[in-house]
Amino acid sequence: MVTRCGDQVRNGEQGGEERAVSGVTTGERVAAGVLGEGLRVLGRGIRSEPRVFAISLVGSTAFGLLTIGGAVVIGEVVGKVVVPALESRRVVPSTLAFAAAAILGLSLLKVCAIFGRRLGAGAMQFRLQATYRRQVTRRYLDLPLAWHRRHATGTLLSNANADVEAMWFPIAPMPFAVGTLLMLLAAIVALFVIDWPFAVIGLAIFPALFGLNVVYSRLMSPRIERAQALRAETSAIAHESFDGALVVKTMGREHDETLRFAARAQELRDAMIRVGRLRGLFDPLLEILPSLGTLAVLVVGVLRLRQGAVGIADVVTVAFLFTVLAFPIRAIGWVLTELPRSVVGWERVQEVLTATGDMRYGATPLPSSVYSPASLRFRHVGFAYDAAVPVLHDVSFEVPAGRTIALVGPTGSGKSSIASLAARLVDPAAGTIELDGVDIRDLTAADLAATVALVSQVPFVFDDSVRGNVTLGREDIDEATESVALRRAQADGFVDRLPDGPDTMVGERGTSLSGGQRQRLTLARALAGRPGLLVLDDATSAVDPRVEAAILRGLREESTSVLVVAYRRATIALADEVVYLEHGRVVARGTHRELLATAPGYADLVTAYEKADAEREREHAYDEEAEVVV
Repeated sequence: MVTRCGDQVRNGEQGGEERAVSGVTTGERVAAGVLGEGLRVLGRGIRSEPRVFAISLVGSTAFGLLTIGGAVVIGEVVGKVVVPALESRRVVPSTLAFAAAAILGLSLLKVCAIFGRRLGAGAMQFRLQATYRRQVTRRYLDLPLAWHRRHATGTLLSNANADVEAMWFPIAPMPFAVGTLLMLLAAIVALFVIDWPFAVIGLAIFPALFGLNVVYSRLMSPRIERAQALRAETSAIAHESFDGALVVKTMGREHDETLRFAARAQELRDAMIRVGRLRGLFDPLLEILPSLGTLAVLVVGVLRLRQGAVGIADVVTVAFLFTVLAFPIRAIGWVLTELPRSVVGWERVQEVLTATGDMRYGATPLPSSVYSPASLRFRHVGFAYDAAVPVLHDVSFEVPAGRTIALVGPTGSGKSSIASLAARLVDPAAGTIELDGVDIRDLTAADLAATVALVSQVPFVFDDSVRGNVTLGREDIDEATESVALRRAQADGFVDRLPDGPDTMVGERGTSLSGGQRQRLTLARALAGRPGLLVLDDATSAVDPRVEAAILRGLREESTSVLVVAYRRATIALADEVVYLEHGRVVARGTHRELLATAPGYADLVTAYEKADAEREREHAYDEEAEVVV
């Protein structure tokens, strides 16, 4: 977007509808194979962070092999140290010390393996989440204003936060799961080496666990998808309510807004309960299968022990192996369980990253020098937010360099659309818009941003100091330039009275400032960049008329072209020329006096504005008089 100061607030609250997740049904996704989709998502993450994944995988593999080795060591210790000691009722200190050292050594090695596995997995997950959050945020800034108008702000916040987290949640247990698969292969080989009946039990239990996890993931997919969508919807409603807190309170609609939010929050609660119920059903099954395997091993082990086919050490080794494998096998379940959520998060994030409609910039530099007044020309411009409802029709007018042009017209006549077109927040459907004789679509983004500044009718103030809001971190704006901008915006007076002057923190959205102060601060932000063309979209509506007149008089004395959306007679009279609009068309052009005499609609409108202003001033004076009497 081309706005010098961030004054254009994303209108995400328009249309709170929730987007469908990639336009496919849950049944279609399951049929396509959520397992395959999820593994492909994780594969992309692994390719993005191969070194970190390798560290975690090495740690996981080492943990698996050490776990099998530990089972063998425990079996040998029981068979060759514990049982002989019980039978002879005598302990050999050297043998006991060796057994303890072996167990302690394996435990220390497992601790190192666990450290490497968890450190690598955590680093990979958080790095991927940070990377994709940055990508989503950058994409938001690249996408045009029209795209943002179609999406609720709460949903966009959910994309950048909850969806990114969900997308990479299974990547953390992934190395553990891969290491567990290698461990299972080694365990099957070990079982065959010890005794084939034990291997048969393992071949029955391990695939059963894997199959149960697959069924679990398929049943969980629609529940996770619904819960993820409801998170975004709930966030969108909450954000809209917070943004509209002033309207809600003044209209006494707190109860209705609470009910609206509560209804969606209850849907989210119910969706999460359905997820919990399914998890509560499958978790015990996933826990009990390894225990059944251990029980089967003990029964078969006793029979084989009586037959003399195995020794006590073999039985203990296999039983211990089944016991310690129960937890690592759950890692596979964790990955499979979270894959549906990961797939949903991936698709929702990809909707943002692959969104189309970017504004393409050219490579033509402006012929005029930087900081000099620029001319603006509309040539037969047509525009529509919706193709079925045109907003502007064949609009043509010019803002000569260094001159002030006022746009006047009734509500809905297209004034704000012209302001957005002048700053190239949107592109025309027909005609051309030229800056210093060059089509703005052919200009470089840097030249356009350095030349045109838009101050919108809704001032946006960041949760920062006054200085931070004026400079926005622009290195070319020093303290002297900042001071001049505040003075030209008639903001220096109230800024000097703040507790810490320009270093005063103004709160979120400038909550500590009045409406007029916020407007003057955002105007100073635009002026600090010394634009060649300043577009004011009703940017001083909350400012006192005398202050507004002083601001415009100051702008006329500077080398800046001004296109101002105006409605106050005193403001209009300061313009070099007035462009009068009706129903998206230029009806008349000329000086204020000329239009008063030749355009009845203009005269009626300006007179109505003037009467309204006079009425407000009388009410204000009456209120002050009443306060004095009291």
